Amino acid sequence: MKTKTNVVSPEINLHNLSQEEWLIQIMDMYQDKVIRLAYTYVKDRKLAEDLAQEVFVKCFIHKDNFRNESSVKTWVYSITINLCKDYLRSGWKKYIHVIDRFSKSKPTSALTPELSIVQKSEHEALADEVLKLPLKYREVILLYYYKELTVNEISQILNKKEATVRTILQRGREMLRRKLEKGG
Repeated sequence: MKTKTNVVSPEINLHNLSQEEWLIQIMDMYQDKVIRLAYTYVKDRKLAEDLAQEVFVKCFIHKDNFRNESSVKTWVYSITINLCKDYLRSGWKKYIHVIDRFSKSKPTSALTPELSIVQKSEHEALADEVLKLPLKYREVILLYYYKELTVNEISQILNKKEATVRTILQRGREMLRRKLEKGG
């Protein structure tokens, strides 16, 4: 199990930066991650980029509400998830096309071209199955494996008990295992 002891992000000192400097710093650090996280919810790259902009606007507006009870990363991810859920509940959801995957395979130089294609195909199949999971399981799987957050951080972001997050994670893994054994 992953564990982290430091709750407040050491990279960003909120007290020594102007609001604009602080925003630029968190955008530099989290923009790509926020876009990828939003994409896992809305499954549309352009829409994920739009939602990411909204996330940083909210961060800018609500900077003073950040109380250092969690890391900046956890706070930004919470805003991202809440915005995505709000969007999915709204009448504006028109996101049928999946343009690209939420995570790209990292090429390994030791692989032959044939093995590389097989590995990429398997990765895409797994990504497709993760995206097909019900939201409750999908978000925990994505936050744990793709965003590499701890169970504690996920519980803070989703406002759930750690035991609940572990149970959802276990059930989500089991659902994926069964789907992949059946071949999708």
